[in-house]
Parts: sequence; structure tokens; C-alpha cells
Amino acid sequence: MKLLQGKNAIITGASRGIGKGIAQIFAQHGANVAFTYSSSAVAAEELEKELIGLGVQAKAYKSNAASFEDSQELVAQILKDFEGGIDILINNAGITKDNLLMRISEEDFDTVIEVNLKSVFNMTKAVQRTMLKQRKGSIINMSSVVGVKGNAGQTNYAASKAGIIGFSKSVALELGSRNIRCNVVAPGFIETEMTAKLDEKVVEGWRAGIPLKRGGTPEDIANACVYLGSDLSAYVTGQVLNVDGGMLT
Repeated sequence: MKLLQGKNAIITGASRGIGKGIAQIFAQHGANVAFTYSSSAVAAEELEKELIGLGVQAKAYKSNAASFEDSQELVAQILKDFEGGIDILINNAGITKDNLLMRISEEDFDTVIEVNLKSVFNMTKAVQRTMLKQRKGSIINMSSVVGVKGNAGQTNYAASKAGIIGFSKSVALELGSRNIRCNVVAPGFIETEMTAKLDEKVVEGWRAGIPLKRGGTPEDIANACVYLGSDLSAYVTGQVLNVDGGMLT
């Protein structure tokens, strides 16, 4: 059953990792996918071809979600390229610049806030007018369990991800009367290309502390996004869905 058949979705930061997994699962469920990348042009081109091969419309856009102007231009171009408006926005783009508070620089704090949090404002603002005219839409913002509970050495990242939760709950209250929903996915330890570079003993230690005794996969996050993007969650808004194997239980 294709739960997203014919829907148009925008996914930021989707050339690899969680974003790529979401794009792949969305296409398998029949969604047309517009996705952004910042520097991985080859990976983005390969993903675009893969998605088109699944029988949907797909296009990669090089865009900086942390730029208000870029976000406005991106959405305007997507509306020209994809017929039928914008049904789903997934704000997934993000970075880390970890360090203890005593060592973190002002620049690294500001950069993480700008890329992780301000990008969510930029893209939500850019799609808002279209969704208001349509009187429908689903906005899914990617936070983290770190945004819920905090983590030593990640004050900037935790602040950005916690900010996303507050922002999303406020948007849900503002736009609910127009049938526009806004929810948050908070991933736990998700195994991607980045975590594959970590020491295996460290990874095993993390897995051991998770009730389900495994790291998550991009597909686990993507499936949660399918639910929140589909009509199955038509009465769900302003919520934080922890996809963490029970880490925060």
C-alpha cells in the first residue's frame, strides 16, 4: 500500500544518511520528492536517478537552508517544477560542532544554531503561504533525543534541537485551523555512514544501553515520517515522536 501516492514532498539535506533514507522510502510510497544538498553533487545526482527509477518525479537542488533568501528561491522553483503544490516539508538539514562549553567558540555555537534551527524557520516560512492557500500540509521537523534530554559536549546542538521542538509546537497552534500539521521526530542513535567511522567498541557500548539493543536505521526514521506525512496521522499535530529504541524510556 502506497501511503503517499501523488503527494509532493520537500526534504532538506537528503543526499546521504537519514535524509537519503527518507527520500527513498517516500518514493517507494509514491511521493514525488524534491530534495536539497549542500556539497555532495555526485551523491545527489545518483539519488535523483534512483528515485526517478521508482516511478516518481524527483529532483535535487543545491541550496543552503540556513539562508532565508535561498529557501524562498528554492520553494519558488519547486512550485514551478512540481505540479500540485507542496504537501509535505521535512526539515532534516543539520550539522554538529561538538565541544565542551568551556572550549566551544561563539562561531561554532552560532553556526549550529543557524544551520539547525534557523533553517527550520526559513523553510517553514517559505512553504507557509502555499500550504495556507491549499488549506492542508504536513511539516515534519527533525530534532533529536539530545534536544529532549541534553548531552554533555553538545550545548549548541542540544539548544538547536530543543528550539526546533518549541518552534514546531508553536507552528502547530498557529496553523492547525488551516489543516496544516506540524510534528517533530526525535531520533536516537541512528547508524549511518558517519557512525560507521566510529570505534566499534564505542558503538557496541551505545547499543548495549538501548532497550531494543540495536542502533536505529534511516529506514526507522523514514517510516515515522511516512506516518506523519500521510493521512494516517490526520489528527496528530504538535507532537514529538521519539524514535530511539527506548533510550528515553
